[in-house]
Amino acid sequence: MDYDQYEYLTFERPSDGVLLITINRPDRLNATNKRLHWELGNVWLDVDADDATRIAVITGAGKAFSAGGDLDMVVDQVKDFKQIAAIAKEAADLVYNIANCQKVVISAINGVAVGAGLAAALMADISVIAEDARLTDGHLRLGVGAGDHAAIIWPILCGMAKAKYYLLTAEFIDGKEAERIGLVSLCRPQAEVLPTALSVAEKLAAGPQHALRWTKRSLNLWIRDASPIFEASLAYEMLNFFDDDVLEGATAIKEKRAPKFPSVTGG
Repeated sequence: MDYDQYEYLTFERPSDGVLLITINRPDRLNATNKRLHWELGNVWLDVDADDATRIAVITGAGKAFSAGGDLDMVVDQVKDFKQIAAIAKEAADLVYNIANCQKVVISAINGVAVGAGLAAALMADISVIAEDARLTDGHLRLGVGAGDHAAIIWPILCGMAKAKYYLLTAEFIDGKEAERIGLVSLCRPQAEVLPTALSVAEKLAAGPQHALRWTKRSLNLWIRDASPIFEASLAYEMLNFFDDDVLEGATAIKEKRAPKFPSVTGG
């Protein structure tokens, strides 16, 4: 399989049957620009077709897993129908392509995870997070609905009460709390995150592949059953990009201040 087309993802084969994918934009804390957003959705099609890969592990370069969407990209797409339509397709591809990939996907969440990066982290079949890593869905901070992956997977992972609290407040959760509420599979000290993920990957790569893949497929019927919820949440999120709240939200995040959303102030 040729992975040369990817600009912001790097690929290694640390052991037989295991593919390590690294989100590689460390100068921006691996935040997703337009190209990386596309790559995070498309790569799972190539992983699925890659005969040399039995298990895939995804992590981030440097201190972060992925610090959300690049704010310049967010501002650029506001009220631009063609861009928003393209982003909606890519967001759907990210969720569905991981779920439909027959190979087991493991995330090694080595640092902050927000937005599309968090979608990859939590849509993975097994997730390993650092104790001091912080994550948030973050959409409400920006002034848009919790689309992407949140509505489809958070209630399944941690239950509706916790999902509603953290998605509506957009509060950050550290690795220990994420494990406690069931949002992730395992929590480990920072230095052990990637080794743990690779160890699990090696174990699964040596296991019965048809049984692994069919077990994943069966469990993901829960996700497929929730697809109408995901489609609605994604549509509402994209609709928010035609509202002035998102411009204020992006500006407030850039300026590191509390937002004054027009929907609150009447502006």
